[in-house]
This record gives sequence, C-alpha cells and structure tokens, in this order.
Amino acid sequence: MKKQDLPQDESNLKSANMTEVLYVTDENNNYTTANSIGWDVKKAALDESLALINERIEEAKQNVANNIVSPIIYFMELNKMDLQVLAAYVGMWQWRVKRHGKPKIFKTLSESVLKKYADAFGISVDELKNFNGK
Repeated sequence: MKKQDLPQDESNLKSANMTEVLYVTDENNNYTTANSIGWDVKKAALDESLALINERIEEAKQNVANNIVSPIIYFMELNKMDLQVLAAYVGMWQWRVKRHGKPKIFKTLSESVLKKYADAFGISVDELKNFNGK
C-alpha cells in the first residue's frame, strides 16, 4: 500500500488516543512505516470479534446461573482466556482446570486453589466463590 493511500478511518484506536504502525511504500517504492488511526475493514472485523466474545461471556454467565458450569468458566471467558492460558496462570494441568469448571467439583476446592484462580482473574476469593451468574 502506498503511504498516501494509508487509511485514516475513525476507530477504537483514536478514542484510546493510539495509532497503529503499518508497513507502506513511499514515493520511491521503498518500504517504510506509517501511523494509522484506523481502517473501516479492520474495525468491522474487530467489532465482530468483540461481539462474539461478549456472546461467549453472556453464555458462560447464564451457564453459571443455571448451575451448568462453575464461576471459573465465566471469569475465564471474561478475561479472554482459554483452558491452556488459565492452566498456565494457575500452574495446573489443563484437565484439572477443566474439571474445576464443574459446579460439583468447584464447591470442594480448597481456599489455596481458589486463591490461585482469584489471583489469575484479578478478583477476591469471595467474589469467585459467591458469583452466581446473576
């Protein structure tokens, strides 16, 4: 893309007072970098991704309220994590974290295990234990 053709469309970057660095070609066809405040196509893709993430968060919240999954699943979605990432944060095997996603198992977790999850989510143990999806 030519430097003069670089999109400067309104996006979330502008509202956050940020820019994105992109590679472009200058008037001599040499590669260089330039800042962009956004691009409509990229904004649409990001908006769609965020909408899907918000749907997953709402579904997890509803599943906690219906006692299908434990609060760990909701906070994992809220923090945009997956099992692999969360397992790394809490220092456990993925299968163990997945098991803790079951309400019956969650209720039996020790304070020290709950503390690991709460720390990973940036919340208190009480918030984690008492979240009911409502």
